[in-house]
Amino acid sequence: MTAFLTGLAVSSIAILVAEMGDKTQLVAMSLATRYRARTVILGITAATAVVHAGSVLLAEVLGSGIPTDWLTFTAGLAFVVFGFWTLRGDEMTARDEERAASRRIRSGLLTVFVVFLAAELGDKTMLATVTVGTQYHWLAVWIGSTVGMVAADAVAIVLGAVLGRKLPEQAVRRGAAALFFAAGAAMTGQGAWLLLS
Repeated sequence: MTAFLTGLAVSSIAILVAEMGDKTQLVAMSLATRYRARTVILGITAATAVVHAGSVLLAEVLGSGIPTDWLTFTAGLAFVVFGFWTLRGDEMTARDEERAASRRIRSGLLTVFVVFLAAELGDKTMLATVTVGTQYHWLAVWIGSTVGMVAADAVAIVLGAVLGRKLPEQAVRRGAAALFFAAGAAMTGQGAWLLLS
C-alpha cells in the first residue's frame, strides 16, 4: 500500500510540475474563455485519462523489458531533459491555435476533449508519465498523473481568470525546471549507484 501511495504522490507532483508553463496549460486557459470552467475541467480530465492510460501501458511494456537499474538511470536523465525542455518553454503556435479553432463540434465538452487530446499527444507531460510509470505501479501513476494534470490546469484556469492571463510565466518555468533537475539528479545518481553495485 505504501508503494502505491508513493507512486500516486510522485506521479501527481511530477505531472503538476511538468504541466506548469506547458502549452496544454495555455490551451486550458484558452478553452476557459469560450466554455464554462466545469466543462473545461471535465473535458481535460477525460482527455488526460485517455492519454495517460496509453502512457502507463507503454511504461509497463518498457518496464518489463528493461532492467530496473537502467530504467532508474534513464528516467533520471529524462527528467534532466524535461528540465531543459521546461526552461526552453512550450508555447502554442499559430498552427496549434488554428487547429483548436477549426474544430467545430456542437458539444462544448466534446470540443474540449478533442482539442486537449490532440494537444496532449506527444507532449512533455505524456512523456513524463511514461517515465514515472516505469518506476511505480501503473494504476497509481495513471490516477496520480491525471490528478496532477487536472490540478495544474485548474490552477491555470482560475489564475488566468483572476489575473487576466498575466501569470509570471518565467518564474513558473524556472521553478518547474529546478524541480526536474533535482529529481533527475537524484534518480540518475540512484541508477548509477545500482549499475556500479
